[in-house]
Amino acid sequence: MIDIACARGLSALPFSLFLLLQATGSVYGADLKSYAPQVNVDCPDSLLRVFSASQQSLSGGENDFVSSRQSVVNNAWKDWLGDASQIGYNSDLATSVVNDSKVGIAVSGGSFRASLYGASVLNALDARNQSSKDAGTGGLLQVSSYISALSGGSWMVGSLYSNNFPEIQALVTGSNELSGWMLDKDLFFPDGISLHSDENDAFYDNIKASIEAKQATNTFTSLTDPWARALSYHFLNGTTPDNFYAADSAHGAGQLWSEIVNVPAYSNHEAPFPVIVVNSRPLGKAYENYLALDAPVYEFSPLEFASYDPSLSASINTKYVGSRLSNGSPVNGSSCMQGLDETGFVFGTSSSLFNSIVSQGIGSVTNADWFKRITDLFSDVSDARDTEPDDVANWPNPFYQVKGDGFVDTDRDWLQLIDGGSNGENIPLNPMFVKSRGLDVIVAVDSSANTDDAWPNGESIIYSQNRTSNILKDTHRAFPPAPKTTAEFISTGTNMRPTFLGCDAVSPSDYPLVIYLPNSPPLTGGDPVTNTDTFKLEYSANHVQMFLDQSYRNTIGGFTPGSNNADANFGKCLQCAAVDRARLRADIERSSFCNSCFDRYCYDPNDPPSSNEVVNRNLQNTKPDDVSNSASGGDSDGAMVTSVGWGSVVLAVGITVVSGGLL
Repeated sequence: MIDIACARGLSALPFSLFLLLQATGSVYGADLKSYAPQVNVDCPDSLLRVFSASQQSLSGGENDFVSSRQSVVNNAWKDWLGDASQIGYNSDLATSVVNDSKVGIAVSGGSFRASLYGASVLNALDARNQSSKDAGTGGLLQVSSYISALSGGSWMVGSLYSNNFPEIQALVTGSNELSGWMLDKDLFFPDGISLHSDENDAFYDNIKASIEAKQATNTFTSLTDPWARALSYHFLNGTTPDNFYAADSAHGAGQLWSEIVNVPAYSNHEAPFPVIVVNSRPLGKAYENYLALDAPVYEFSPLEFASYDPSLSASINTKYVGSRLSNGSPVNGSSCMQGLDETGFVFGTSSSLFNSIVSQGIGSVTNADWFKRITDLFSDVSDARDTEPDDVANWPNPFYQVKGDGFVDTDRDWLQLIDGGSNGENIPLNPMFVKSRGLDVIVAVDSSANTDDAWPNGESIIYSQNRTSNILKDTHRAFPPAPKTTAEFISTGTNMRPTFLGCDAVSPSDYPLVIYLPNSPPLTGGDPVTNTDTFKLEYSANHVQMFLDQSYRNTIGGFTPGSNNADANFGKCLQCAAVDRARLRADIERSSFCNSCFDRYCYDPNDPPSSNEVVNRNLQNTKPDDVSNSASGGDSDGAMVTSVGWGSVVLAVGITVVSGGLL
């Protein structure tokens, strides 16, 4: 249940009324056609903000937000740390030393797995959850100034803000006021795989109605659009089990990312500043593995669509991001576009993997009749007038002719935006290392599936190290010491437990301290339910709850070397990590208690840990009926579902069918 008291400061608008207005379209959009942007709107006096690597700056709106949130954060530090005696410091640490410290949380991609794992971790860091607060981990969310996400992680973050930042359990599984994510309904076959389902037909018709309305504005569409609309049924508000197939609900259509500024939790600075990361495919070329490191990385905040990469260093007002510009001025005089930043389309863009799937030929057609409906859906929304590719998200290029040849897309009318982890950085650390943001501590939430058993292997951290060192020296902070190869991540056990990176900085300006929280098997040795397939697009209610429970217990449990017991002091150790840069800035000696925490959790390249300390972990995913709740370490009844569901087969094969016809 949502704690209505936590939604204080909602102006005169009660929380339940706020959600009702959103659901009925009185705030964002009235019907399915609200997915279409508005064209020929008046342009503001200033659209573009251009800066340089050496003269980097944030927008005035972002500065104002973070500054206003800081007073909320400073009080949250006091609530979280108390008198700080439990970690060996005096009360000055909580009342003044940590003031103005900046913490960020970066949530990785990985489809529904990433949404659920990111939600579980935030639940463990949320002081509104009394169990988290008692464990000592609850409070880190409240002291955070920023949260970034990409791909599946962006679905979770987009859902949080579109629903006014409720408590996680209510957001995911529902409450009296929220329907939850309804992940038991397959993303593309919500009524089950059936060739004769009126409900599925209605679902497809509603999606097509939204996309056709967008096409009517002469805006290019692609495979990302039906993907975005299907996701919106689960992660935006306005859809319930009772109206799932109805045509008289907007089903999230028209809820704009730029309108997050009007959500009470944002406008009252009760939540961190949100950023969603996307990549760009340069020169319209497909790729076989990852993008080159110098490919531009973009971010959507509610205020700006921007790139802080040295090759661009520019931004546009998110509200007008679809407007056609040349050298910063509207191509059509005073005519601009609004509404292309539809929230579903933003996080659909951040998870647009179609380019990779098509180029690598994932999936094969085994029985075309099973996939007729989804093939028809994609085919029906294809517009013969479109001249841009179907396997990317097409966005008008607001930075046309803004920068010289150093910016690879300077001469392109359209940006071909794709999944935010397409360059190998599956954890969205790029925004967190921007120099002008000045973050002290970054929580890296990693639900990548790199190993044969679908666990992280540190690959994302390695790509971020390389990109920061080789491409972003002028614009981003240095990366802290970390394992240099995936083999080292595995041999040190860093991919199987919480790890602090950058504990031994000489100065706070050297690099941020990174708290790495990888999705990992139950520390108790139980059967894992969280290492699911990236293209699994349906989860039973039991599996959802077991996933949340298992990840939650792992997050608050830390690890004990050579044991399957939780670390009762992990919450305090997390507090030690969160305050360490502030302690260093104030020239306070690290406490003996925190030293003991750092001995356990820090990665020291001169004396690295060993995977031998992480014992008796069961790596292999298990079928649903083979897992008891007690064995998985969860709190709910029931058992998990298989790691590869129908949704993954439908998506992979359906796209392969389409690739032969549309692309």
